[in-house]
Amino acid sequence: MKYVLLFVGTQEDQDRWDSQPQEQYQAAMAAAGKWFGDYTKAGKVVGGEQLKGTVTTVRAENGERVVTDGPFIETKEVIGGFAIVEARDLDEAHEIAKTWPGGPVEVWPTVEN
Repeated sequence: MKYVLLFVGTQEDQDRWDSQPQEQYQAAMAAAGKWFGDYTKAGKVVGGEQLKGTVTTVRAENGERVVTDGPFIETKEVIGGFAIVEARDLDEAHEIAKTWPGGPVEVWPTVEN
């Protein structure tokens, strides 16, 4: 079964990430790269990308399309990237997510066709 792992945080988390010293940034990127490499070689990560900036959402409101900041009106979450993983079940997807070297990870099951 496939799951999408979303690497999430707040705008404050993103600001801290953007302002960290270069050595710390490089070490964090190396750890993330190693995580992706290890799970790709193991056949668990089957896709994914790093994302840039914050999201905007296009919604229908009163018959018009409106662009708003953030994935939800109430929050300004930042999604730093995602991975698509192949896992036997949700428990295995959680175990993979627990090894992510960064911040919080949302685990989303995909619809199997």
